[in-house]
Amino acid sequence: MRNDLQMIWLVAGRELRDQFRDWRILSPLIILTLSFPFLMNEVAGQAVAFFAKYGTNLIADRLVPFSVLIIGFFPITISLVVALESFVGEKERGTIEPLLSSPMKDWHIYFGKVLVGILTPLIASYTSIAFYLVMVSRQHLQMPNSYTLLLLFMLTTAHAVLMVSAAIVISVQSTSVRAANLLASFIVIPVAIMMQGESVLLFWGTDQVLWLAVAAVGIISGLLIRLGIAHFQREYLLGREFDSLNVRWVWQTFWRALKGEGDSVFSWYRLEIPKVMRKLVFPILIMLVVAVVGSWLSYQWATVAVPRMLPAATTRDFEDVVKGARQSIGLAQANQRLSALYIFANNVRAVLLIMLGGLVSFGVLGMLLYMLNISLVGGVLGIFNLIGFSPLKLFAAGLLPHGIFEIPALIIASAIVLRMAVILVTPQLGKSMGQVILELLADWTKVFLGVVLPLLAIAAMVETYITPFILMSALNLK
Repeated sequence: MRNDLQMIWLVAGRELRDQFRDWRILSPLIILTLSFPFLMNEVAGQAVAFFAKYGTNLIADRLVPFSVLIIGFFPITISLVVALESFVGEKERGTIEPLLSSPMKDWHIYFGKVLVGILTPLIASYTSIAFYLVMVSRQHLQMPNSYTLLLLFMLTTAHAVLMVSAAIVISVQSTSVRAANLLASFIVIPVAIMMQGESVLLFWGTDQVLWLAVAAVGIISGLLIRLGIAHFQREYLLGREFDSLNVRWVWQTFWRALKGEGDSVFSWYRLEIPKVMRKLVFPILIMLVVAVVGSWLSYQWATVAVPRMLPAATTRDFEDVVKGARQSIGLAQANQRLSALYIFANNVRAVLLIMLGGLVSFGVLGMLLYMLNISLVGGVLGIFNLIGFSPLKLFAAGLLPHGIFEIPALIIASAIVLRMAVILVTPQLGKSMGQVILELLADWTKVFLGVVLPLLAIAAMVETYITPFILMSALNLK
């Protein structure tokens, strides 16, 4: 273990010496680190005066934490160039061959680069935040408490680790610094959008939810590091000279994986669908456990937490909750049918969102969306239990007729996304990352077209033409 740490630090020390010798990196980083707090301090002071004038002190109290969050973000974006050129930059300068020919293990080299990539933006961010807090302490602005400061520092650290982890992956897969810098927008823009949501939570004072954001970002960062190590190949770095968009190869690789051994639709269903479904046995079991546990927990939460909220809720709030629950269970539409096409399109959209969310977050967002959808069932049944309806009767009459098709479709669609995330962060010898992604997309397409879509189509028909009659008959509605 000690020898491994020495190897990692050897790579990190080499990187640090190269950085501190390059004034083109240090100069803008130092200038922006020290000047940006002055700008944010002036903006915060003017905003506090404006809000105090109109009596909105609650917003003014949250301006300093918001400013800390923004100040910590900007140095990370500036110093991200260090991580972006960590591998591809050395390749262009011709200094990577001695490093790759050393007896170090691949993960020694990778972690050494990641360590330096994280240290540089964190030092800049912490310095900038500390400088800003010193200025705030000398003015008539409210300082955040120690708990909020700890949360803000953890968010800044999580953002740095996430952005650097993604930048290192891009650096490994790129063939030029220009290409790596262009791809940096796929890091900065999503994190900036995520920070907008965190800012809203910060102004609302929901600090506990922000701790969940720290945990989620940490999980995604760990998966990104795992992804980079899984697809780190020394020969790949030395052998590839330029990138080219070979549309023909992309289509052939995808089509070959999608078609498999099937020569016709019948043989494709007979051979390829069972093959891909066998790969999903364990992920389906995981999704099934999550569905049962999530529904049960949401049911328990609804039956316990909702009565506690009722004394503080208005009649309008309670009516809105009941109305939403009635719509979810199908009571509101019992006498006015929704079209099967509308229900089908809504379910397909949910499945596509799970896939897209899982693809960009290694399954994390996909799992969250799946849990949100599946937990809604337990929450709605819990609310109806409070207002005098039998949960078992509602489940059997209002959900089970179409749920025997819809719920398995949702579980299978989420299971294939979970498998995609696991395969992406698992070493695939002899395959490039692009080939692995195309083959995984082909497997997802097989499941989506061959299993999920037919199940959702049947579920939509049943929910439109059968479930309302069963529900009305069970609840004695006309």
